[in-house]
Amino acid sequence: MFNANKPPESDLPSVGQLLRSTFIALCTALVLLVTIVLPAEYAIDLTGVGRLLQLTKMGEIKQQLAAESFAAAAASAKDPTITSPEPAAANTPARSDELTITLRPNEGVEYKMTMTSGAQVQYSWRVVGGVVNFDMHGTAPGGASEVSYKMQRGVAGDEGMLTADFDGKHGWFWRNRGTADVSITLRTSGAYEQLTRA
Repeated sequence: MFNANKPPESDLPSVGQLLRSTFIALCTALVLLVTIVLPAEYAIDLTGVGRLLQLTKMGEIKQQLAAESFAAAAASAKDPTITSPEPAAANTPARSDELTITLRPNEGVEYKMTMTSGAQVQYSWRVVGGVVNFDMHGTAPGGASEVSYKMQRGVAGDEGMLTADFDGKHGWFWRNRGTADVSITLRTSGAYEQLTRA
């Protein structure tokens, strides 16, 4: 077995060198925390570097999504209708709706239909004035099941057939990440009970 020789003391760093290296590492970590981490994670930009690098916008989006997620969870917990079963698909008459929604920059909105398992809805929506990010998804009563059918960023519209995987509320969440107002026109037709803002 090979044993390395102990290096001479002149090759080892002195206490002063170690302290200096530790101080430099701490300063570097502090600079990265203030200029990169805080803006990107919490939208806290103490120096203006985060906004220059567009990291503050990322942090604002994260904070906004976290707040919306918390609010949605709180609303779901308070919703007295979540314990009532959805009606059978055979009893859901076909209907159709058309609505237009305006979204300001960074604003998001969610619309859902009450559907039963296997029910189908033909849909189309178009954006005027820009593009949006969207998530077409469903949530069962009480949050027992959740599914994302389709999710895309920066699109001007979509169309197709939505088939409910389970009894519950199914629909779309849109967000305008642009710098100008946009309007979304949604058309739906099929077996659902109501189309409402969630």
